[in-house]
Amino acid sequence: MSDRLYFRQLLSGRDFAVGDPVATQMLNFAYLIGDRETRDAVVVDPAYAAGDLLDVLASDDMRLSGVLVTHHHPDHVGGEMMGFELPGLVDLLALQPVPVHVNSAETEWVHRTTGVAETDLVGHDHDDVVEVGAMGIRLLHTPGHTPGSQCFLVDGRLVSGDTLFLEGCGRTDFPGGDADAIYRSLQSLAGLPGDPVVYPGHQYSAAPSASLSHVRENNFVYRPRSIEEWRVMFGG
Repeated sequence: MSDRLYFRQLLSGRDFAVGDPVATQMLNFAYLIGDRETRDAVVVDPAYAAGDLLDVLASDDMRLSGVLVTHHHPDHVGGEMMGFELPGLVDLLALQPVPVHVNSAETEWVHRTTGVAETDLVGHDHDDVVEVGAMGIRLLHTPGHTPGSQCFLVDGRLVSGDTLFLEGCGRTDFPGGDADAIYRSLQSLAGLPGDPVVYPGHQYSAAPSASLSHVRENNFVYRPRSIEEWRVMFGG
C-alpha cells in the first residue's frame, strides 16, 4: 500500500504556525496520513494552527476525515499551558467537524484540556484500527507519559508521540504519568516486527525520524534490561 499512502511530517514553527514563538520553541511534529486514491486523510495532534494544516491538505488535494490524538497535553491538542492559551482541536473542529480518535483512557483528559465535547471524541482500545480510505492505522495504547498515550502504526511507520523519541522518552512527572508504565510501553514498542521507522512527537534530535532498530541500539532508554534497572536509572 506504500504507493497509496499519503504521509507528511510537519514541524511547528517551520512548516506550520510560522512565526508563533511557542510553536517554534516546542518543536512539535504534526502528521498528515491518508489514502492518495480516495483523498481521505487524518491529522495527528493538530495544535497551534489548524488552518495551516488544512491548507496543506488542500494544496495536496486531500480532505480531512478525522483526527488522531497521541495524548492530551496542550502542545499537541490545544489548551492552557504555561500561561499561554494554545489553539488546537477546538479551532480545527470549528473549521472542519470530524471525529477525534483518542484512547479510551484519555477521553476525559482531552475533554478537560481542550473543552472539546466528549461527544466529539471516539474512544479506542489497544489494537483498534482506524480506516482512512484503504489505509488501516493501528492504534497502540502506550501509557506512561499520560494514562491514554497512544502510538500509530501504518505501513512501516510508527508515529510515537511523546512515548518514544529518537533520543529519550516522554516525562512521567506530569499528572497521570507513570514511570513503570512507560517502561512496559517502551518494551512493547521495541518488540514490534518489521523494523518500522519511528516518527516522534517532537524534534528533540538532529534527525526527524529513524528506524526502530537504530532507536533501540542508540536510545539510552533501552539500556535498562529490567524494570528494577529502569527504576534505578529513571525513578519509579
